Amino acid sequence: MTTDLAIQTRGLTKFYGHQRGIEDLDLDVRRGEVFGFLGPNGAGKTTTIRLLLGLLHPTRGTARLLDRDAAAEGVELRRDAGYIPGDLALYANLTGRELLGFLGTLRGGVPWPDVQVLAERFDLDLARHVHDLSKGNRQKLGVVQAFMHRPALLVLDEPTGGLDPLVQEEFRTLVRETVAEGRTVFLSSHMLSEVQETADRVAIVDDGHLVVVDTVRGLTEHAVRQISLDFPGPPPLDELRRCPGVTSARGTDGSVTCDVVGALTELLAVAVRHGVIDVRTYEPDLEAAFLTYVGGDRR
Repeated sequence: MTTDLAIQTRGLTKFYGHQRGIEDLDLDVRRGEVFGFLGPNGAGKTTTIRLLLGLLHPTRGTARLLDRDAAAEGVELRRDAGYIPGDLALYANLTGRELLGFLGTLRGGVPWPDVQVLAERFDLDLARHVHDLSKGNRQKLGVVQAFMHRPALLVLDEPTGGLDPLVQEEFRTLVRETVAEGRTVFLSSHMLSEVQETADRVAIVDDGHLVVVDTVRGLTEHAVRQISLDFPGPPPLDELRRCPGVTSARGTDGSVTCDVVGALTELLAVAVRHGVIDVRTYEPDLEAAFLTYVGGDRR
């Protein structure tokens, strides 16, 4: 792996019998970036994360993280990386203090003041037993244990599940601080607004295959956008539907809503020729981009 990459996979593949988990995945994740990893349920995200951390062995292909082979050096890798699993499970009979102390020892020792700073930041009572904590407070423990040893790489699977909006914002601030220090965050989340706010680049997987890798801006530029047009009379629906990039045009009584991918030049030219009196556009977000790549015919 070249030194500017935190994660590199080549042909990474995992089959469960005849069922595909992920197939021929090629990813390059740079050091010091937030890399979003998206896909619908069953797309292969969790399989990929477990392969990256050496929790599963690939059917074929390779994964290297922090200059380590994930399959051969998984124990060392998991000790040094930060990880929040999507199905977070903690020792219920321990207090938060006992749990974080135990995990810190496994990682070779973590300065307790660093742990306390994070716990206070997320308003986490470490004196309480895990079994007495709400889902949100257990998730806070998961966040603290992942970040407390200041790892060079964090692999986060649905890290803010169960957290209230204020804590989610504090988490996003922590992520931004982390990458500002040159560390790397690999973030898988169904909260697309969270990924949109924090990620430098995003990969989308579907049905066990990589669909696209791009910046958030690049993805939204290629997403379906909506544009509404008002006309003084019957709208020119047939002409609008023939315009490049228009995937649908619908409406009656002088008002039309079009779904468009790409430039609006010809669509607007047609609208002007027919005396359009009002134009309203709705810029796509990451959710619209996601649905463009995994919804409908593309799926």
